[in-house]
Amino acid sequence: MTTADYATYIASLPRVLAGAASLFRDERGRVLLVEPNYRAGWALPGGTVESDDGETPRQGARRETLEEIGLDREPGRLLAVDWVPGQNRPPLVAYVYDGGVLDEEDLKSIRLQEEELLSWRLVPRKELTDHLLGSLGHRVLAALDVLADGSGTAELENGQRVV
Repeated sequence: MTTADYATYIASLPRVLAGAASLFRDERGRVLLVEPNYRAGWALPGGTVESDDGETPRQGARRETLEEIGLDREPGRLLAVDWVPGQNRPPLVAYVYDGGVLDEEDLKSIRLQEEELLSWRLVPRKELTDHLLGSLGHRVLAALDVLADGSGTAELENGQRVV
């Protein structure tokens, strides 16, 4: 196979987007959410993995956390992986990492990325699906369940456990 043939073959393969986020909690167990200015609903600190530049999901979660809220934290263990079918976009593989527990000093040091975010807040578990639209709310609940019961990474499809 020639280099041109291989490039044509690669260009013909399906495309998949990848996103990565960190799940931060406070000492009371509330989840840190950010409010984007470019779409409805809230989100976890995170975003698109720059895979064309060689970035891994773990690196993407760390970079996005630093960019969005000003905290440079190594992500903890992988809590959930979600396959989210796309409408008017390729499917998305969403990774959720344990961001850990933030104390008062950490919370005071949050600095929002003003180009993309309007605000942040701490939300109790029972209110998460009021703020997180679609599969994201279920993904975060599954990640919290993994933290609570000490089980392995949750495999999800559109926010629902498959195993």
